[in-house]
Amino acid sequence: MPAPAVLILGGTGEARDLAARLLAAGVPAVSSLAGRVRDPALPAGEVRIGGFGGAAGLADYLHAHRIRAVVDATHPFAQAISASAAVACRRTEVPLLRLARPGWTGHPLAPTWQWVDDYAQAATAARGDRVLLTTGRTTLRAFADLAAPFVLVRLVEPATGPLPAGWAVVTSRGPYTVAGEQALMREHRIEVVITKDSGGAMTQAKLVAADRVGARVVVVRRPAPPAGVANVNDVARAVDWARRRIDR
Repeated sequence: MPAPAVLILGGTGEARDLAARLLAAGVPAVSSLAGRVRDPALPAGEVRIGGFGGAAGLADYLHAHRIRAVVDATHPFAQAISASAAVACRRTEVPLLRLARPGWTGHPLAPTWQWVDDYAQAATAARGDRVLLTTGRTTLRAFADLAAPFVLVRLVEPATGPLPAGWAVVTSRGPYTVAGEQALMREHRIEVVITKDSGGAMTQAKLVAADRVGARVVVVRRPAPPAGVANVNDVARAVDWARRRIDR
């Protein structure tokens, strides 16, 4: 029978940092990655890759593997797994913590950006301009009818299907630099950057670069986290929380 452990959901930098710190502290932990990215950066310690089959499947996993606590350290926009984690932990009475990096609402340039609630609003806000689209591969369908003369899509992984006429793709993985982002925007004469409030330092260079080249920025707000789930935005606090649950 497996030893009681902490389950860490997500392949984010915060998830990897948490896994390394728990391993160093002698806290048993298992990291779970969705498996959507080829050759992902793997966290320290035990790793599983793949989905659970919704909330019911996750609840079964928690029971079978004697999970004592769950830290949801998935991407701030990974709504499906966060919702499943909330339901599964409620059913099994396993403590759940949401670890999410701080967003960009406190960025000095944030008041100059156009904030919208969803991708449809973002597409409307960018109508008629040359666009740099950085919201991720899974969001592309929402922008299929974007009325723009040129769209440059930046992806970590290649697109899985055909893209609309007039779209171009650049495939790269952060972190990015302000100088590099400025060069990209100038080369393609970008007039508006569409992004989402992912937060963190790895991809925020585009926000400064857009200001320097005079491009507008449209930011999709984060979805609300599941109700009743405790939230922290600091890995050290998540470590303390997890250790207390294992030590009980």
